[in-house]
Amino acid sequence: MLYLHIPFCHRKCTYCAFFSAVTSGSRQDYVDALCREAELRCAEQPHPLRTVYFGGGTPSILSLGQLRQIVVTIARCFDLSQLQEATLEANPEDLTPEYLRGLRNLHFFNRLSIGLQSFSDDDLRLLNRRHSAAQSRQAVLAAADAGFHNLSVDLIYGLPDQSLDRWQHNLAQLSSLPITHLSAYALTVEPGTMLQRQVDQHRVVPADEDTVLSHYHALLRWAAQAGFEQYEISNFCRPGFPSRHNSRYWDRTPYLGLGAAAHSFDGSCRRWNVAHLQRYILSVAHGNPDHQSETLSPTDAFNELLITSLRTVQGISKVLVPDPFLQGLTRRAAPLVAAGLLQETPTHFRPTPAGLLQADGIAVQLMADSQPHPASSSIE
Repeated sequence: MLYLHIPFCHRKCTYCAFFSAVTSGSRQDYVDALCREAELRCAEQPHPLRTVYFGGGTPSILSLGQLRQIVVTIARCFDLSQLQEATLEANPEDLTPEYLRGLRNLHFFNRLSIGLQSFSDDDLRLLNRRHSAAQSRQAVLAAADAGFHNLSVDLIYGLPDQSLDRWQHNLAQLSSLPITHLSAYALTVEPGTMLQRQVDQHRVVPADEDTVLSHYHALLRWAAQAGFEQYEISNFCRPGFPSRHNSRYWDRTPYLGLGAAAHSFDGSCRRWNVAHLQRYILSVAHGNPDHQSETLSPTDAFNELLITSLRTVQGISKVLVPDPFLQGLTRRAAPLVAAGLLQETPTHFRPTPAGLLQADGIAVQLMADSQPHPASSSIE
């Protein structure tokens, strides 16, 4: 797995807490640094890549020439003989027919993830998006016309003043579009965002919990009727079209992340690059990307597995739980199984539909406080 962070945006969305920069002056320097980091760190990913993901930020803000430079570097530094999925995140306003033809001519990307967020112009203005509802439809149709047949879109629900009817209208728009995947997220007010300031200043009133829940249930009804399978609390796909890349994060598959603020994981150690454009660029130029890291204890790794796995409909695979932790997990899970929040099978603890809605709380109840002694039969 390879992730590349492209931190540039035309403007900052009100809800976004990811590292990004509204600037154009340093884009080429950043692309050069990203390619150099790939050369410096490719030995950390010795196995053939199965997935590559360009995330952001807004990767589609880069020129076709800049994307080509990155793709050529990836092909030189990594083994792509087993590549199954290469995704580019994009915003609708960038996906002109000319740009889409150029992407196809790179002969690399086979999946686009398009950040629509809403088919309502009122919602888009609230979120500080640059595109219109009409551009949302046009972008998806243009991508399909250009030959992209694995298309994912993002929508946000639970927006301030977003009625159930408006949310259902958003979902109805999807039914006529050639998409294979939907990521639908409840709006959250993240610290440090423009949205948080608007809420603090009483300029925006967040949706209440009952409204958000009604939107979520409408989402589930739409998915069932449209033939989309839910495989993670916020992700739905047509059969055979899950995000291969993102699915691997949830089972803690090792991955390499390149770019400012990008995270990497080798199975036991997490590493993250500095979230600062110039410090990142300069440190790469000196041959040592500025970063921090931490080695996870067995208990931390187990608890992290709980948090990620419980977001998926598959739940916790017992095979992935180290033996010293399994008995304690089974004991702590018993009351949740009795309450109808978990289902135990010979191989998994799976969240029920009600359990998915409480995934984070369930994970807390199942967490281990410390590493069990090897001779111990329980975890407390």
